[in-house]
Amino acid sequence: MLDAQSIARIADELLDAARTRVPVPLLTARYPGMTVEDAYRVQSLWRSRGEAAGRVLGGHKIGLTSQAMQRATGITEPDYGIIFKDAILDTGCSVPWRQFTHPRVEVELAFLLKEDVAGPDATIFDVLRATEYVTPALEILDSRIEMEGRTIVDTISDNAALGAMVLGGTPVKPDAVNLRWVAAILYKNQVVEETGVAAGVLGHPASGVAWLANRIAAHGAVLKAGELILAGSFTRPLWVAAGDTVFADYGKLGTITCRFE
Repeated sequence: MLDAQSIARIADELLDAARTRVPVPLLTARYPGMTVEDAYRVQSLWRSRGEAAGRVLGGHKIGLTSQAMQRATGITEPDYGIIFKDAILDTGCSVPWRQFTHPRVEVELAFLLKEDVAGPDATIFDVLRATEYVTPALEILDSRIEMEGRTIVDTISDNAALGAMVLGGTPVKPDAVNLRWVAAILYKNQVVEETGVAAGVLGHPASGVAWLANRIAAHGAVLKAGELILAGSFTRPLWVAAGDTVFADYGKLGTITCRFE
């Protein structure tokens, strides 16, 4: 386990990397004994520093829940991070590409909670009862740490690689559609790049939310009413460059688009 000084030093490095857009060297190469719990301590301190600067918690993200994402990253277990409200964008937005270091886009569903979801024994039924709406969402991934050779410890420390999220489409009640069969087509500059089905997220997208509730229960935390939960990607990450337009078609659940400038 890392000492408090090392945790603080890493959190400060990541904050600086977000400002400068210069990624820091791999943490696992510099701290060989660093554990998953150490990484969540870094993330927690990073969150506290953001809140002290006036940022407001808007929700949580779950990452690496699908085989597509695990194969793309070489990481074999889910992780999670937090979402500040200023990182939640609306469809049709223009996104400054240079705001990010290594931007990529994923196709997801977001759950808006109307009730708390508490572990350690939360199920998908608890999640569905507690959900007000499910809506299409794109996650913009970023990386404040070098990407080559990253492990789950690096990713967790980096707030699970969250850059921002884009909301759009048609919000639906969780019992209005078969969430497992929600599908999406992801375009970049009018070309189909990825397709996926939400069942790719642990068999059911609500399973990711239940996993998160159970995981954070060990720290005395719960998912709270009013929070947005990004349930995990059901496509591989799509690299984007300045000038690219991204468009996701969710069929009956509508569309989302954003442009990187």
